[in-house]
This record gives sequence, structure tokens and C-alpha cells, in this order.
Amino acid sequence: MTESASGIILRTRPLTETSLIIHWLSPNFGRLATVAKGARRAKSPYAGKLDLFYEADFSFSRSRSSELHTLREVQLRKTNSALREDISKLRQAAYAAALVVQTTETETPLPVVFKLLGTLLASLCAHEPLPQLIFAFELKMLHELGLEPDWSEAKLSVGAQKIISALIQRNFDGVFGLKLADSQASELRQFLHGFMVYHLGKVPPGRAQALMTTHE
Repeated sequence: MTESASGIILRTRPLTETSLIIHWLSPNFGRLATVAKGARRAKSPYAGKLDLFYEADFSFSRSRSSELHTLREVQLRKTNSALREDISKLRQAAYAAALVVQTTETETPLPVVFKLLGTLLASLCAHEPLPQLIFAFELKMLHELGLEPDWSEAKLSVGAQKIISALIQRNFDGVFGLKLADSQASELRQFLHGFMVYHLGKVPPGRAQALMTTHE
């Protein structure tokens, strides 16, 4: 039985000399993996359609014995090409994808998370990367996971509390209008790092690079 979905490519990796494994995030199926048979051949019908953070409509045949399904067709919608033109944008997108992978189950519907990642990528493509975009994504993900901190008990300065409130309420494009002092950025970085380590067990790799700092 062939099923249809829309998705964002989170990761690709070789399976054989001619085939790729494609990891998707979709609203209805959540995270799922498909095999693109022959995708590494020069004349593959998948040529130019399967790369990191591409957005596409696709169909797949579900495996009866594993979570690795067979990719059938791909209709490319967006390439988010600006991410590959700026290493800082790519690092922020990669960290966001790693956070999604660490905190979600496979093949579970994730419509809100899908929308969050999609709008984050669009904002990254349209703006210069800033640390507050990552803070906003972390806060919105924690809210969706049911892990949002109790801000009344958080030991944060009044200024940091106001910034957090704005990051939560604004969409990603609106986040770029916020100006953070270095002290506020440091305070948020350290607080969210400690909170995620406590509740998630660890912070996904690449956070320091995504925040454009040498410190976690």
C-alpha cells in the first residue's frame, strides 16, 4: 500500500553504493525513514530532489517488518537554498533538527513540531542568523513537549524574563526585532542549557555553534 505525505528532510545517508536512507519529518507521520533506491545513480529520478532541509511531497510503501520504508515518488517544493550559502544558518538549522530528533518518537504525528521547524527554516532563509532565534525555538519546543519552565520560580533577571516572554509570544520573524544585551544572551544560554540537561538528559550537539559562541 502506497501512502502520501509532505515532509522536511532531516538527514540523508548512504545505504548502498546506489541507494540512500532519507529521514523525514512530516506532520501526519512524524519522523520516518525511507529508502530511496537508486538515488545515488547519475540518472536517478530522485536526482536534485533529496538533500538536507529540502521540503517535498512524497509517497512511500510501508514495510511490514521494519521502520525503514520504500520511497516511491518525490515532488520537490522548497530547497531552502539560503541555508547552504551561510554556515551559521546551516548550523542553526542542524541544531534545531537535532533537537527535534532527540525529543520526539518515530512515526508519531507531529503537526506542531513540523510547523515550528518549517517556519524556523523559512525565517533563517530570510534573515541573518541570531542567537535569539535558537532561544525561541528551544522555548517553543519545550512548550510543545509539556516541559516549559515555571517562570515564577526561575531565577532569572527581570530583563531576561521579559525577553523570554517576547520570544515565546512572537513568531520567528518577529524574534529578529528583539535586541538582547550580551548579559541577557548569556543568562538565557546558561539557563536553557541547564534546564534541558536536567529534563532531557543532554543537549543535542552543535548548540554552541548554533548560538555562535564558544560556550554551552
